[in-house]
Amino acid sequence: MAAWNRRLDWPLTALALVFLAVYAWSVLDRSISPTGRDALEAVFTGIWVVFGLDYLIRVALARRRVRYVLSHLPDLAILLLPMLRQLRILRLVTVLTVLNRQLRDDARGRVALYVAGTVTLVGLIAALAVLDAERDAPDASITTFGDALWWTITTISTVGYGDRYPVTVEGRVVAGALMVAGIALLGVVTASIASWFVESVRASDREAERVEAQLAEVLAELKAVRAQLDAVAPDRSVQAP
Repeated sequence: MAAWNRRLDWPLTALALVFLAVYAWSVLDRSISPTGRDALEAVFTGIWVVFGLDYLIRVALARRRVRYVLSHLPDLAILLLPMLRQLRILRLVTVLTVLNRQLRDDARGRVALYVAGTVTLVGLIAALAVLDAERDAPDASITTFGDALWWTITTISTVGYGDRYPVTVEGRVVAGALMVAGIALLGVVTASIASWFVESVRASDREAERVEAQLAEVLAELKAVRAQLDAVAPDRSVQAP
């Protein structure tokens, strides 16, 4: 499994970025011909099939296959549910999972970079997804990419401004996922700040303990030197003149 991950992480990340770029093109460019949209849909489906094959190979490589499947039910769901036309938007979750895995591995120990990258990635995908779902709906308030970005910012920050909101089922699914992601990201930020304070205090305590230990060693050495001097010249006050 580890060898497979090392070999496939970067190729899958590249495919995920291609998927995201093609999806953004299909959403933002309304002048694409029907033939062009069919070609883009073929690219979507092909990349999604590759992700599905990756999941099946991971299951085959797992030592305990049933346990692996049960512990990765969300991965299975986001691969199966997009078979329904109404839920094709869930393919973006697969892309997000792959990109998040690569970002997390590269940003290990760099929480600020990880959070910033995740917020940007989730925000962009959510804006594209909600625009794709809402743009042609009756009474829609999210009809441009700018509206979608503004809605994404107010939602992921848990502000909920209320001037833009989804009216379709797909848009509300995106909104629900984005709310949960926003709460989770805020929790990560809060936990990171608290962890930084605790680590700073612990580092100060460790430094104080190290200094005290060094002082104790110096004092012990001074006592040893004094004992040796006393043994060599017990009456130094007389010899000094």
